[in-house]
Amino acid sequence: MPLKVILKVRWGYIIAFIMLLVSYFLVFFTIKKLRTETNWITHSYQVINTLHSIKGELTGAETGVRGYVITKDKDFLNSYNSGSKNVFPHFNQLKKLTADNKDYKNHINALEGLIDRWIKTLTAAIASFEQNNFTISPYLVQNGETNKSLTDSLHLVVDELITREQVLRNERTDNLDSFFISTEIITIVSLLVAFVTVFYSLVTYSRENKAREEADFITDTYRKELENRINELKDVNKELKELKSIEKFASTGRIARTIAHEVRNPLTNISLASEQLKEMATENADAGILLEMINRNAGRINQLVSDLLHSTRFAQLNNQQTDINDLIDETLMLAQDRIGLNNISVEKDYGLGISYVNVDPEKMKVAFLNIIVNAIEAMEKGVGILHIKTRKENGKCIIEFKDNGTGMDEETLQRLFEPYFTSKQKGNGLGLTNTQNIILNHQGSINAHSKSGKGTTFVVTLSLSN
Repeated sequence: MPLKVILKVRWGYIIAFIMLLVSYFLVFFTIKKLRTETNWITHSYQVINTLHSIKGELTGAETGVRGYVITKDKDFLNSYNSGSKNVFPHFNQLKKLTADNKDYKNHINALEGLIDRWIKTLTAAIASFEQNNFTISPYLVQNGETNKSLTDSLHLVVDELITREQVLRNERTDNLDSFFISTEIITIVSLLVAFVTVFYSLVTYSRENKAREEADFITDTYRKELENRINELKDVNKELKELKSIEKFASTGRIARTIAHEVRNPLTNISLASEQLKEMATENADAGILLEMINRNAGRINQLVSDLLHSTRFAQLNNQQTDINDLIDETLMLAQDRIGLNNISVEKDYGLGISYVNVDPEKMKVAFLNIIVNAIEAMEKGVGILHIKTRKENGKCIIEFKDNGTGMDEETLQRLFEPYFTSKQKGNGLGLTNTQNIILNHQGSINAHSKSGKGTTFVVTLSLSN
């Protein structure tokens, strides 16, 4: 995707994100403002309710005193006692609620003085009524006029405070409504801008993404074609290696047969001449010893030539339908003594459902045994692990022999199947050559993978039976 398009998409999303942040900020700010304004409106209702409570307590107390004077029933004094007692807690609450409003200070102070005088006037009226044998005295009449004046003043102050608080409450309600409307407009505009920028980014991204997908499809097609070519080259290279191994093996066999022919002819003459000389030199003990030495070494040379011929020539096979997993188990039984003496652990990972292979069981056991013995000798006693795995792959039977031994360097790995090449102190270097011969005789292949200090893996490939 071009850099210019990426920047457009990026800025589109950034603007949308900023608009969303602004919207969320406004939402949080609105919630906070709503809580504050709601608290103030609640505060106004509390002030108004408290003023109504004060007014009610005063009215109740005054009504109780009038009832007592008229009926002389002391039960009416319960309203007086309750009102005169509760009016001051309500006033203290009002004073606390309006402590932060300086405009209310004078009215609150005036209301406090009027309440105090009003209570004292009612108390004096009750006392005068009782002292005059429950009759209305001129003092009581005068006191009633004073009390009426105080009551009117109290109601006037309370109503004034209620009116002021109602006005303040209405202003706060109007401010909150205006704030909601402004916030709603800003939020809607922010969301519209965010929607437009996101839509623009999506359209731009979709257009360019389509072009990118087409380019990716073409690239993926080329990549798959390249992978197919690489796999084909790998298969061809593998076939070339196998052909090279077969050619090398055939060449070695021709050289071996030539050497055997050229060596055995003079060697036969030497052996015959030695036998005749031995018969002629019966009286000379030293000559007999020397002739015996000639015969013994001639026989050894003849055996070495025979071994080389056996390990490099195609032999007659007695093929049978054989279960590869059973064949490996039988081979392991042949190597059981060596495995036990070296305390080697054998791990089997046999594939299920592998068809039979058409091989000469006895010769294949020899091939597998050579690989297993080489693995045992390469591993340290007590810690060696031989992992044998079989699987089916592309119509072939694959057998892997993996050890955790000393491994081999690259030079040793390249010469691994050469006749008479060995890195062991004891051995004639024909074991793996013979193994390769047996596997190639079965139209199979054998490869080795190894690194110094990291063990060795032999991979044998055989054809499955039809």
